[in-house]
Amino acid sequence: MIKTEFGLEVQNLRKVYKSNDANEPVVALEKLDLQVKKGSFFGLLGPNGAGKSTLINILAGLVIKTSGIVKIRHIDQDINVREFKRSIGVVPQETNFDPFLTPYESLNIQAGLYGVRKSDRQINQILKKLGLEGKSSAYMRSLSGGMRRRLLIGKALVHAPEVVILDEPTAGVDIELREMLWNYMKDLNAKGTTIILTTHYLEEAEALCEKIAILNKGELIACNDTSDLLAKVNLKVLNIKFNNLDPDKIKLPEKARLKKHQNQKLSISYNRNEIKIDQILECLKSQGLEIIDLSTEEADLADVFKLLTNKNNR
Repeated sequence: MIKTEFGLEVQNLRKVYKSNDANEPVVALEKLDLQVKKGSFFGLLGPNGAGKSTLINILAGLVIKTSGIVKIRHIDQDINVREFKRSIGVVPQETNFDPFLTPYESLNIQAGLYGVRKSDRQINQILKKLGLEGKSSAYMRSLSGGMRRRLLIGKALVHAPEVVILDEPTAGVDIELREMLWNYMKDLNAKGTTIILTTHYLEEAEALCEKIAILNKGELIACNDTSDLLAKVNLKVLNIKFNNLDPDKIKLPEKARLKKHQNQKLSISYNRNEIKIDQILECLKSQGLEIIDLSTEEADLADVFKLLTNKNNR
């Protein structure tokens, strides 16, 4: 039997922030176990405050963990500190550059910090790949927000890390930049780089990620292949076009969720193991809802995410 090699492995990871007042310490991560297969495209999701940023900051070496083990392949973060740092690249949410540096200078300094030999530096190639070749000598202060975000990606890749973490990389960027980013990441992934993505755009995670982990309140509540995650919860969506009733007044069975649309349309998501479509239709009928048309479909990742996080919050 071939043993699976993990691009990233987290064992019993815990992070507790001490409180400065009389309040109890804040547990940001609790006994987190996570395994990311080498060369995979992996999604890390969770609501605000779930612990995603804490985990990423621990991996990046910006936050010291309370306890646990973190490895990239065989490289232990605590034992082989320098090798671990060279094996990971993080694209953060916030852009922070020296305004008097050029993109070329910024990447060159970053490469030097990671000990990349001058003869091995691929700075011009990275700038070209990111569409920044024509701006290589421009001052950072003259770059647009989208260009600065591209440069963040370049800084994370300049030392050719085995694992790249993308922390909300497309938040607030235009469609063109988003497509460029994903094409680049797909190409890197196809060449063997492990990609870990956090995003609020669930359609991105569904389209790109082979496997998805969901954090909530510092704990792992799901970790499955994307297709298995969608199938596991047995979610269905009932789409209805209706007449004669204010949608704000519609009441549903407790385990069904309502989403309103324009033009007298609504969607109702439900777990078919917990509730039957007949119960929903009977409930609507009893309230006098006139159904003009209806259809059913399988749920998407957004529905799964809401179901799992809401269930965990009860």
